[in-house]
Amino acid sequence: MAQIEIQQADITRLQVDAIVNAANTELSAGAGVCGAIHRAAGPGLQAECLTLGGCATGAAKITAGYDLKARHVIHAVGPVWRGGDHHEAELLASCYRNSIKLAEQQQLRSIAFPAISCGIFGYPLEQAADIAFESTLRALHDCDHLELVIFACFGNDTEAALKHAAAQHAL
Repeated sequence: MAQIEIQQADITRLQVDAIVNAANTELSAGAGVCGAIHRAAGPGLQAECLTLGGCATGAAKITAGYDLKARHVIHAVGPVWRGGDHHEAELLASCYRNSIKLAEQQQLRSIAFPAISCGIFGYPLEQAADIAFESTLRALHDCDHLELVIFACFGNDTEAALKHAAAQHAL
């Protein structure tokens, strides 16, 4: 099984095969991590995203990494938090599973995730961290190529929530 790391890092600077973008359904440059990835990747990323026809919530699509150190960007559209009664947990778990599935299909060895849906989409951090770990661990059981999964934390709160989730899942 792949090694899982939690680290405070700027995801746009990580040298991995793919970074995951906490995308919107239009795959356009937005705020937060999405905007940072688009700015760091350069205009080629937005141009390619325009050819993909958007992306459904819970799904993921892959593009080139352009000016990033990562070779690819996997765009995963997380749910907007609406209280927890609108399938948010299932949709968030699907983001992680589908991102890992795409990485495996492309025979990638390393991937880095942000805290999907925890910024402007408002998902409660502790719940999201638990879903991220559980769904990632399950998805990794079907992988032959992935060797490293990084959870890139923007701040102390994110790092603490992910480390707590890791402890709950015996990592």
